[in-house]
Amino acid sequence: MSGIGPVEPGEGTRARHTGPPEDPYAPYDSATPDDQCAPQDPHSAHHARHPLAPAPPSRHRSPAARLHARLRARLRGLLRTRPGGRPRRTLLTAAVLAALLTCGGLLYATREQQPPYPAPPLPAPPYPSQVVDVSYLDPAATPPGAPRGSFSFALLVSVESGPPVTVTALDQPYAGLSLTSAPRPPFRTAAGTARKIVITMHVMECGKVPENAGLPFLDVTLRNIRAMEIQSFILGSRYAHALSEALQVACGNVSR
Repeated sequence: MSGIGPVEPGEGTRARHTGPPEDPYAPYDSATPDDQCAPQDPHSAHHARHPLAPAPPSRHRSPAARLHARLRARLRGLLRTRPGGRPRRTLLTAAVLAALLTCGGLLYATREQQPPYPAPPLPAPPYPSQVVDVSYLDPAATPPGAPRGSFSFALLVSVESGPPVTVTALDQPYAGLSLTSAPRPPFRTAAGTARKIVITMHVMECGKVPENAGLPFLDVTLRNIRAMEIQSFILGSRYAHALSEALQVACGNVSR
């Protein structure tokens, strides 16, 4: 009886592999099929993690590390599979792009933090003459011990805003008069407050004072952290009228 059957491999020959084609991108493993099917101890030295396998999850990984792990897993999948017989050039291009994205993500995540923009400089404090006002109140009692021919007026010194202002000197323009004040300078006034002062004038020579003070003023020396200034304050018609009357009384309406 004769028949035709499968050809047996002879000496010096080997059976042809008729199974599915081997994956050229699969990781090399020296274990036999039986060894591969056998259960393995995850803690043994043989069960080593593949170089491109994703790192075990960590609860304290930084955003850069998590981004690197995701891109690394993507690259590993591209290298292990070739769906639909995709050409090798396409896979290599995808791998290069994934590597570039990984590097770019790491550089962005670990970039040096730029320092915050500096705060704009604070505006300079105002000049003292811009925030100080001196106004006339009314005639005041002459202090005890003042010489004959003296008279007094109450004034109000106020500071609108800015740093405190110090009055360092008070003066008037007439050569025949002297001037003192209570409190004596220097004295300081804070922003948003006002201070009442009393000035006392003494007639030293009637021939050198005006018969009718039209627009009398006071010279006040002011100082704050910005500058020191001498400012002339015209105290108004009420002060001019009160000063003219006081001069007439002090000089006794003597002809000059």
